[in-house]
Amino acid sequence: MKKLLLTGFEPFLTFTVNPTMRIVEELNGQEIGGYQVFGRVLTVDFASSGAQLLKHMEEIRPDAVISLGLAGGRYKITPERIAINVKDGAADNQGNTPIDEFIHLEGEPGYFSTLPIRQMVDQLIKEGYPAAISNTAGTYLCNNVMYEALHYAKTNNHDMKAGFIHIPASHELAIQHGKIPSWSHMDLKKSVEICIGVLGKN
Repeated sequence: MKKLLLTGFEPFLTFTVNPTMRIVEELNGQEIGGYQVFGRVLTVDFASSGAQLLKHMEEIRPDAVISLGLAGGRYKITPERIAINVKDGAADNQGNTPIDEFIHLEGEPGYFSTLPIRQMVDQLIKEGYPAAISNTAGTYLCNNVMYEALHYAKTNNHDMKAGFIHIPASHELAIQHGKIPSWSHMDLKKSVEICIGVLGKN
């Protein structure tokens, strides 16, 4: 059976709950779409999250990598189209605030997702879940992790599929945080399962 590395993040900034963390923990060990899921949680730390991801990739040797991130304020599931070679943004959980830094000095300016993102969006909509392709993963940790996975695949001539999916806030987080759109945990988790299923068919 093929292996899928599925990553999420710990809580960060003003978000005291990160639904990606719970989804990854619950899907760990499950079989979906012909993949055995290996769920791992990454720290929100510019200095170490990329290294953590690469360590998991080296240990698991996945056929595909899907990283999940919280996009508090978005109201759709949004697979990302591209990751760019930039670290820049608000302070991470260790207080790091990089400005206009390269992720890899010798890396490409950007890498396109190799996940079947159009098919994922189409299937999500077909099953009643709002979804759209996003053309920016920002320059925070989500972009950083997406870039690291794609850079690894590119530089190692690996045919591993990789990409990133942003999800909205959960109801639990919205109650704590205030006026942001939210989905039920069940719907968030199901949408991720649908995306994995689409990957398995492609």
